[in-house]
Formats: sequence, C-alpha cells, structure tokens
Amino acid sequence: MAKEETYNKTPEEENILIQEKYQQILDAAMVTDPKKKAAMQKAFHFAVEAHKDMRRKSGEPYIMHPLEVAYITANDIGLKTTSIISALLHDVVEDTNYTINDIEVMFGKKVANIVDGLTKISGIFVDSGSIQAENFRKILLTLADDVRVILIKLADRLELNL
Repeated sequence: MAKEETYNKTPEEENILIQEKYQQILDAAMVTDPKKKAAMQKAFHFAVEAHKDMRRKSGEPYIMHPLEVAYITANDIGLKTTSIISALLHDVVEDTNYTINDIEVMFGKKVANIVDGLTKISGIFVDSGSIQAENFRKILLTLADDVRVILIKLADRLELNL
C-alpha cells in the first residue's frame, strides 16, 4: 500500500487482502508436504486471531505486517516452512499476551527459539532504521547459532521501510 493513500477498506475487502497475501506466501514457499502446509495454516490462523484487533498507523489491519514479512522471508530470501511460520508469529509475543512457552507448545521448539530471538533483538534496531555497530556485532555473535533470526529481522525492517 502506498504510504500517501488514505486507508478505507471494508472488513470484507480486508479479509480478501489477507487471504490473497497468505496465498502469495503459499505460492512463494512452494510447500507440497501436507504436514508443513497444515503447520503454516495453523500459524496463519493463530497470527490473524492474535492480531485481530490491532491496526497499523495507516489504518490497515496489523496482520498485514507479519504477512508481508513472511512473504519477504519466503519469496525474496528463500527460507522455508519453519522460518515462514516464525515470520508470521514474530510479533505475537511482543504485542499480545501470548508467551514463548505458548508458541513452543503450539508450534515447537525451533519456531519458539526463532521467535524468542526475534523478540530479544527487537530493541537493537533504532527508530531511524539504522543499527548501531556494537549492537550489530552483538547480533552476529550471540545469534550465530541460527541465522534465520537475523534474516527474518532484516525482512521485518525491510517491510517497515517500504
């Protein structure tokens, strides 16, 4: 959505946009395994429900942000199911009453670890979108065990700056 546009979608139009973006994620991910598709569907519905009453400054549903991050994660970076699910859920712990433990119970330890890593580094990025050299060094040193955290965070920052 262009930043200068006035947001004026009906709930029905919003639901169509949400479903279309999710379909774009599925197409980009090229997931054929039914279990992986089911896991992505579960994460999608969970994220939609978790963010259902939230709006972006533009007025659009907040869920569009995690959907865009998941799309960038799949389409532009080329990450797979676990990363896409983590991207869909990346703001749930920060912005809702759900905990990392809830994420682990519902989506497994790998997803929970990535979401936890994303939550921990969220404060490292400053408002201007730049990152301080020392904080960048900390990211690289402390999160080297799973580069997906860094890649999803970069997708997050990219989407916020579009």
